[in-house]
Amino acid sequence: MISLEVPRKFRPLVEQAHLLASEVFRPISRKYDEAEHTYPKELDMLAALIDGMSDGGESGGAGAAGVRRSGGESPGVRNGSNMSTALSIMELCWGDVGLLLSMPRQGLGNSAIASVADDEQRERFNGMWAAMAITEPGAGSDSAAIRTTAVLDEDTGEYVLNGEKIFVTSGDRADLIVVWATLDRSLGRAAIKSFVVERENPGLHLDRLEHKLGVRASDTANFRLEDCRVPRENLLGSPEVDAGRGFAGVMQTFDNTRPLVAAMAVGLTRACLQETRRLLVGEGVCADPDTPAALQSAAAAELLSMDADYESARLLTLQASWMADNSRPNSLQASMAKAKAGRTCVDVAMRCVRLCGPLGYGQELLLEKWARDAKILDLFEGTQQIQLLIIARQLLGKTSAELR
Repeated sequence: MISLEVPRKFRPLVEQAHLLASEVFRPISRKYDEAEHTYPKELDMLAALIDGMSDGGESGGAGAAGVRRSGGESPGVRNGSNMSTALSIMELCWGDVGLLLSMPRQGLGNSAIASVADDEQRERFNGMWAAMAITEPGAGSDSAAIRTTAVLDEDTGEYVLNGEKIFVTSGDRADLIVVWATLDRSLGRAAIKSFVVERENPGLHLDRLEHKLGVRASDTANFRLEDCRVPRENLLGSPEVDAGRGFAGVMQTFDNTRPLVAAMAVGLTRACLQETRRLLVGEGVCADPDTPAALQSAAAAELLSMDADYESARLLTLQASWMADNSRPNSLQASMAKAKAGRTCVDVAMRCVRLCGPLGYGQELLLEKWARDAKILDLFEGTQQIQLLIIARQLLGKTSAELR
């Protein structure tokens, strides 16, 4: 049976991640929010520590694919890399989401590689920082509508990629970019594949870095691919176009990364709630979970309501991660976690700003920054609307053609 308590095996990992968030991320959070596009040099010395923390739980960091049964678990029940990564991300994003996104070798592209790559590719790309490039000017949440093309050059054995990618998180800083492209537009989603492109590839051109509302410590890049040549062996997964499986193989990436984005939202939500509770207690407002909300002050009742939303988002996230570790289909749960956690994060952050009045709106505290950071967590890896559409299709047994 699933247990959503923090496994004993991962408690040291969680403690280390929280210490890192408290002692490193929080003190420089405002600095790199104001110095947008400046790489946080403090993170270089932490890369090895993060690797060590991941090895303490499961090897490989955010993109690890292996699972292992930890002490105290029932036979056949595993808490592996998905659970350990989600737990550590919650703590690190309690510190700062933008800085977490700026951590070397912790990009969402690493999860894509872990989800789809073969053993040789995992070994070849091990230790490298991979960003993920999906969104295009004409294809945002509808990933199946991407227009970037990949054509195999039979003479050289290379794929030639052409197109445009926008909103690539850590795109300029990463070593690798996982680019989604179609082998044949006429075949629809079945022909979409992902390709690993080296950042220094001469066919990959940086157009600009985006100025953003939040997570400013993290760079967000826009690229043009012009006759970008990629070795055949850098295609992730099978090169065959399978109408019944092709897009599903690529979409497996989302089943792993959506719980991670949900974990980011859970961590930021907790930061907002803890800071707001601290300020309210200082003003004599204490929320009592054992007393009906109607018998408490409006501020206390609102805090209890936000606590309930936070807890449900946290449990959904852990459930989706646990299912991935135990090789159970989790597309529904991954989207439920992402939808609930993303919406809760934005809602709670704004309510906390309102409850804290001038302190919430000003820059004396980090609440206003957290409110700005929160919005991206409801957008990337699929917007709120896309998640609800996926959930509806799964629950109703509808295809994408039947329910759009």
